[in-house]
Amino acid sequence: MALGGMSVAAASGRAQTSGGANSPGQGGAPPNVLWICTDQQRWDTIHALGNPHIRTPHIDRLAAEGVAFTHAYCQNPICTPSRASFLTGCIPSRIHQHRNGNAEFPAKLTPRLVTRRLASAGYDGALCGKLHLSSPFGREEPRIDDGYRIYDWSHQPKPEPGWPDRVHAYNRWLHEHGVTWDGLYRKRKVAGYPEQYNAGMPAEFHELAWEAERTLHYIEGGLKGPWFASINIFAPHNPFDPAPEYLEKMTPQALPAPLYREGEEREQARFAGKVAHQTMTPAPPSSYPARHMKACYYAMIEHIDWYVGRVVEALERTGQRENTLIVFMSDHGEMMGDHCLRLKGCRFFEGAVRVPLILSWPGGGLQKGLRNDALVELTDMAPTLLEAAGIPDPGDMDGKSLLGLARGASEAKSHRDFVWSEYHDSQTNELQSHASMIRDRSHKLTLYHATGLGELFDLDADPHEFENLFEKPEHARLRRRMTDQLIDNLALHTDLGSPRIGKY
Repeated sequence: MALGGMSVAAASGRAQTSGGANSPGQGGAPPNVLWICTDQQRWDTIHALGNPHIRTPHIDRLAAEGVAFTHAYCQNPICTPSRASFLTGCIPSRIHQHRNGNAEFPAKLTPRLVTRRLASAGYDGALCGKLHLSSPFGREEPRIDDGYRIYDWSHQPKPEPGWPDRVHAYNRWLHEHGVTWDGLYRKRKVAGYPEQYNAGMPAEFHELAWEAERTLHYIEGGLKGPWFASINIFAPHNPFDPAPEYLEKMTPQALPAPLYREGEEREQARFAGKVAHQTMTPAPPSSYPARHMKACYYAMIEHIDWYVGRVVEALERTGQRENTLIVFMSDHGEMMGDHCLRLKGCRFFEGAVRVPLILSWPGGGLQKGLRNDALVELTDMAPTLLEAAGIPDPGDMDGKSLLGLARGASEAKSHRDFVWSEYHDSQTNELQSHASMIRDRSHKLTLYHATGLGELFDLDADPHEFENLFEKPEHARLRRRMTDQLIDNLALHTDLGSPRIGKY
C-alpha cells in the first residue's frame, strides 16, 4: 500500500520542498534514510561543533558533508514523550503522550508515526535498539503497528526479567557468541576511576558492536530500497559505563568541570522540594568525581563515533552513500553536573533540552558544511523525512520540514520564532511535576506550574544560565510578555478531538 494510494516513486515526482524543488535526490529517486538517535546526548558533545575535548571525526565528517542545526530542542527532556513527539511530529500535549512507564502507545496514533507513513509509501524499514513508546519495565515492550519489517529490539543493553532472548535481540546475540552480560560486564576495570564511573562491556561485545553488525546487514541487502533504518542507540545514557578500550583513552583531569557558580546548590535546593528531577539533592561538582563522570560520558560518545564511521564506510562501499539521508540526533540531553544537577527530569537548562542534530545527504542538494542557527524542534524531523521521501504533508503535525533551511532556500530566522518543551508527570516520582518552557532567540522562560517557581534567562548576556531573572522587578515586563506567549502556545496546541462533520 502507498500513502494516499500513491507510491514513493509517484509521490517523489509531485511533492514540493520548501525550497521549491523536488525533494528526492538529484537523480530523482527517493533516498534511503539512516536515522541514528542516541539517548541522552547533549548538544555540546561534538568536536567539529565546538568541543575541543572530545574526538568525533566521523560525526564531524557528517557535519562537514551536510548541515548541523546548532539550536535543536527536544519537546520533553524524558525518553518516551520525546520519542512519541519526534516520531509523530507533534508536541506531547497534542497527542497526550507525557510519561515514561506508560501502559501503552494508543493504536489510534500509530498511523501518525513517520515510520508507518514511510512503510505505507513503499519503504522497507528496520528498527535496531530501543523504541520506548510504552513501558518495557518487567515485560517486553508491546509491539505496535510501527512500520518496521525488521524489529531488532533491545531496550537497554543490560537484560532485565521479562526480556527473554526471543525478544531481546542484543542478549540473544551475546549468547550466540558464547558469552553473557553478567560474565563480561565491569570485569575489566580502568585504573583511577571509581566504581560508580568505570568501564562496562568490552568493545567486542558492546551493544554498539551488535548495532554496527545489524546496520551493516540492513545496508548490504537485508533491506530493499528505498529503505529506512532507525538505529536507537542506548549510549551515552547512564550508568555511564563505556567500553574499557574507550575509557582508557580519556584523561579526566584535562576535562572542564561542570558549570557551577559558588553557592548555586542553595538556589537549586528551592526547586528540589517542588520539582521532580533525578538529582533529588543538588550537589556541587567538587563533592563527587565529576570529571570522571564526564570522561565516561565522552568515552561513550567516542565509541558512538566509531559506529558512525563503520556504517558510512558500508554505505560508500555499497554505492548507497550519495542517496542516503543520514540523520544524527538525540532524544534529549543530560545535565552532566551543570548547576549541581545530574541526569534528567523536570528542568530545562540547555544541557537537558538542547540536542545535536545533523543532516547529511550528498545527493540531496544540502549545503555542505553549513552551521544553521535556526530555532528548530525535534517535531521537525517527521515532516523533514516525509518531504525528503516525496510524501505529501498530511497536515496533522506541529513540526516544519528542515529541507528548505538545509538547502539554503530559507533563512534561519524564518523557520520559527520560538521553541517549546514541556513536562507532565513524566517519571515515576512522588512529585507530580508540570512545567512548560518557551525559548526565543534571546530569552528562555520556564513556568513550573502550581509551585510559584519559574526561570527566566537572558541567553545573550548569560548563555550559561546562571542569573535567574524570574523574580526581578526590572524584568517583569519581559516575564509577562513571554508568559502570554507561552499561554497562547498552550491554547493553540489544544487537541480539538474528532473532526467536525456537521453544523451542530
